[in-house]
Amino acid sequence: MTPTALIAEDEAPQRRDLCRLLASSWPELRIVAECADGTSAIAAMHAHLPTIAFLDIRMAGASGLDVAQQACRMAHVVFTTAYEQHAIEAFEVGALDYLLKPVTAVRLNTTLQRLRTRLNSAPKEIDAVLDTIRQGFRSTRSADIPWITASLGNTIKLIATEDVLFFHSDEGSTRVVTCLEEASIRTPLRDLLAELNPDVFWQIHRRVIVRVSAIRAVRRNELGRLEIALHDSAEILPVSQAFQWRFRGM
Repeated sequence: MTPTALIAEDEAPQRRDLCRLLASSWPELRIVAECADGTSAIAAMHAHLPTIAFLDIRMAGASGLDVAQQACRMAHVVFTTAYEQHAIEAFEVGALDYLLKPVTAVRLNTTLQRLRTRLNSAPKEIDAVLDTIRQGFRSTRSADIPWITASLGNTIKLIATEDVLFFHSDEGSTRVVTCLEEASIRTPLRDLLAELNPDVFWQIHRRVIVRVSAIRAVRRNELGRLEIALHDSAEILPVSQAFQWRFRGM
């Protein structure tokens, strides 16, 4: 029987990229539905009964976790995620498949090899794993930090996280920049990411996290590289190739 797949991804460029990679790596796989939100994915799941579901965790409407709950015992689930540590730990414990964004051909091929071996067996019971992932997300959200304790010259200041335009890591410290001032903290970006709301702050470079609402324009410089202009700062922020997928639909 020909294997079929549903793809649920709310960012069109990433959805197209995954379709292209699947067509190249597994030509026999037939994609029966491409969905831009969780609600339509649930409807498509029941309409098409795919054997495999590639689900973005964070989507408008129903989340990928909600879709997976519907897909349980119907389809083999593969999650796509932009580095969610709690989720990844749960995936590994539950032996579920996941793909980190941006999805690469090498990592996809590893996942597809496992999927091919599982198609002859029934999809796993994943309710317990989904609950673990949800608990991880809840603990992450509850840890969103309202204040940043930073040094400004010889003074220690409390800066409201809602005032921060961006964080920039440099030479062992991290700059915290608002529209009025700039301060410094010792916290690495990796640790900051675990405490910031991923819907409010995006990592756009290995050294830069920016508030999404602070972005005024995304443009290419004379070298063809993406860079960001901000509403309340004259500073221009670089976008590394690993994070360009965030802006392909803009």
